[in-house]
Amino acid sequence: MKLKMLTVGSLFTNCYVVWCSHSRQAIVIDPGFDREKDARKVLRFIKSDGLKVVSIVNTHGHSDHACGNMIVKAETNALILIHEFDANMLDGMEKRLPFTLGTEHQASSADVLLRDGDLVRFGKAILRVLHTPGHTHGSISLVGSNCVFTGDTLFAGSIGRVDLPGGSAEEMFHSLREKIVVLPDAFTAYPGHGTVSTIGQEKRSNPFLQENSGGWFLR
Repeated sequence: MKLKMLTVGSLFTNCYVVWCSHSRQAIVIDPGFDREKDARKVLRFIKSDGLKVVSIVNTHGHSDHACGNMIVKAETNALILIHEFDANMLDGMEKRLPFTLGTEHQASSADVLLRDGDLVRFGKAILRVLHTPGHTHGSISLVGSNCVFTGDTLFAGSIGRVDLPGGSAEEMFHSLREKIVVLPDAFTAYPGHGTVSTIGQEKRSNPFLQENSGGWFLR
């Protein structure tokens, strides 16, 4: 499995193009571009590398992670995947984009509703869905053989907000404790914003994960 991280949109979202090196089948995680130049950058990379995008996966339903869904779908005919609890957040999102890349705006809606434990397959590559609510009720992380895409659940040195509609501190605590910090320390953590880290590094230095800093979720 190979990947390319492209930072897009006004909120500097990490959009990931992930592909199977054998089949060239790919997925796009969080196409949150709200600027035409970013959309063209992502699509140009997909085309220049000869990738066939089969799925668009949203780690959650906020527009800075999903507003480019229909642009990618129009270019690739890929399916849109999102957790069932966030699917309603996609309704009408595409109409808020200031550009169309030559196609008329279409309603963005999910093709596949994800649940905890589902597998996202592309060629020989597989990512397992972890339902990690807290930032939104339907937030997910995607686990590979040596990495995890954490969306807005875990950042390098921080965690996602829990004070927006659908957010929950209690759910975030549970997601971090039961789903994230139990992953191997060597796993690379690819967040929805900011720099790449590892699970081990975050367990050692992320102030939100430190028991000696209050143990706010380890209690």
